[in-house]
Amino acid sequence: MAVNNTLAKAQPQGGVVEYQAGTETVSLSMEDIKRYLVSGGGNITDSEAFLFLNLCRHQHLNPFLREAYCIKYGNNPAQMVVGKDTFIKRARHRADFDGFKAGVVVQNRNGDVTEREGSFCAPGEQLLGGWAKVFIKGMSTPYYSAVDWREYAQKTKEGKLTSMWASKPTTMIRKVALSQALREAFPDDMGGLYEPEEINSVNMEDLPESPVIVQSVEKQPPQQKPQEAPKPQKQEPDVIDAEVVEPSEDDVAASLFG
Repeated sequence: MAVNNTLAKAQPQGGVVEYQAGTETVSLSMEDIKRYLVSGGGNITDSEAFLFLNLCRHQHLNPFLREAYCIKYGNNPAQMVVGKDTFIKRARHRADFDGFKAGVVVQNRNGDVTEREGSFCAPGEQLLGGWAKVFIKGMSTPYYSAVDWREYAQKTKEGKLTSMWASKPTTMIRKVALSQALREAFPDDMGGLYEPEEINSVNMEDLPESPVIVQSVEKQPPQQKPQEAPKPQKQEPDVIDAEVVEPSEDDVAASLFG
């Protein structure tokens, strides 16, 4: 997305915005994003940094606490996802949230397809997908989502499953289904947000979980050079004005002949 003159006009004065994210006041700038908050090894553009900054501000996310990620691989467009369990945390702060159920869709050896709560898949069963239901107080029908495992399983460039999807496929696909159901149930809080399990072009192993600590360095006053001792000035010999008296002929003769 090109953000031409609008980008320059929309940038905050001084390049830093402040907003509330939970109980924290976050100070964030495009320069902070480029220097500290990009995962994946790529260099994001000004437009991508601007979009990520406003995503964090409008959704009250603290990227320094890993509540949001900006991911860039090479020259591919940047991906922006929220951190672990962000959807669940937001849902629990809503008064109308009445819980959820989530699980996996499996097929047994007889060909029977079953929706099972949790993330258990028995040996000999085939994992087909995930499902979730989100309950809202006052509503008789929950929000329901079912997803196909094949659409979301993350793979490497070589076509192999990433380690997370290879070792925990049931956990991953269940999380995808739950994220979709929560987003549909609470579009005002979660609309436009995606968790990393939902983006198959994002390798979750590239997303660090430890907080980003930026140590502010106070500017020290410029050090003044030590004053050099004044160099001793060269003393010129005193000049005394004297009257020069030319000797007479008698004086010269006297000095020569006594």
